[in-house]
Amino acid sequence: MSAEQSARTIRQADGLDPVRALQRVLYRSAKQNRTRRFHALYDKLTRSDVMYRAWSDVARNQGAPGIDKVSITDISSGGPESIQAFLDILTEELRTGTYRPKPLRRVHIPKPGRPGETRPLGIPCVRDRVIMAAAKLVLEPIFEADFSPVSFGFRPKHSPHQALEVVRTTANKGMTWILDADIKACFDTIDHDKLMAQIERRVVDRQMLKLLRSWLRVGIFEGGVVSEPTSGVIQGSPLSPLLANIALNVLDEVWADKGKRLGTLVRYCDDFVVLCPTKERAEQARSLVEETLVPLGLVLHPGKTKVANLREGTEGFDFLGFHHRMVKSHKYTGRYYLNKWPSPKAMASIRSKIIDLTQPRQVGRPFEAVVEELNPVLRGWGTYFCQGNSSAKFGAIDSYVHERMAKLASRKYGLSGFNWTDRFTWKWLGNLGIYRLTGTIRYPNAHA
Repeated sequence: MSAEQSARTIRQADGLDPVRALQRVLYRSAKQNRTRRFHALYDKLTRSDVMYRAWSDVARNQGAPGIDKVSITDISSGGPESIQAFLDILTEELRTGTYRPKPLRRVHIPKPGRPGETRPLGIPCVRDRVIMAAAKLVLEPIFEADFSPVSFGFRPKHSPHQALEVVRTTANKGMTWILDADIKACFDTIDHDKLMAQIERRVVDRQMLKLLRSWLRVGIFEGGVVSEPTSGVIQGSPLSPLLANIALNVLDEVWADKGKRLGTLVRYCDDFVVLCPTKERAEQARSLVEETLVPLGLVLHPGKTKVANLREGTEGFDFLGFHHRMVKSHKYTGRYYLNKWPSPKAMASIRSKIIDLTQPRQVGRPFEAVVEELNPVLRGWGTYFCQGNSSAKFGAIDSYVHERMAKLASRKYGLSGFNWTDRFTWKWLGNLGIYRLTGTIRYPNAHA
């Protein structure tokens, strides 16, 4: 029975949509046979349901136009017929082998909480992003079958909070020495040949492999010049997180074989920590990680990688936006538990956004309009950080919002001085409809 026939059977039995049925077949096939290599994948890209799902995913994420300056809006403005015509052209290019990716448009975006620092992104054209998203739909279930439970980043049914929970429970069991690792420019330095070697362990479809290589080697347009990269994956493409996970799965496999005796690895794409029972094992873990990463063209950042002692709150570390530190129990004498709250970088990031939305230039706008823009930012930030021990930080952000809105009101009404606690009370702020973070903490996972 072919993959499409199997997908059709599963779809009829389980009521799945066609793309999900295809993914389930691919996942089961890869899971049942760990050495199977797939040879008929490229034709799946040209399926109308796969292409339309890829378009939907790209359109949902929006994003800036690429070098051709064609935006999502330009394509969708003509309605369903315009979208279908766009997809038909891409499908025909794939089928006839005439598809060629366009150079990336290089942009530099500021790093959250790091004033003056930027991160380079390569923005593919919308047409390229759609085909990349289609390739991700086809390839992801195959490699998901191989990925390790220690990996949580950019994977279906995995989240950063699951990774954080593993860190919490592991530390509370006595693994209080931690290797806090940072891979230097991970996405920019992954070796192309090593990455393709990992992909070829599962994929032998020559057309699919050729397509992937074309994306790795696509030029980058910046300052009127197109340069061809010799390493790295595209930051800003739908496929880059999957490719990074495929490369770093080598670390997970080595850890399952040699690293378990040293400690517990928790990885979120290129951001990971290792929790160990002793300092000696943490240092050994660092050596094993460095030894594993070198063949991939990757190195640990010497200034950002450290071994820390968590015992009795001696030291802490930042991971996935939270600062983690052992805190003395209020209930049990002499006991310490790992607590977490928003890191300094996370606090700086939300303050920066609040400042931007309450600048003096907003004086001429109604408060309702300011609140309408500010609330989603506060709610989104609070939803991520509401788990753990963030109440003090949430109170500090609420007070900061109060201060910024009161200062904006003072400017608006031409009042001298900023006696905002007397002029503009919490009741005044509440009447504006500002979202408050205080009282939104979820406590069930606060302690072991």
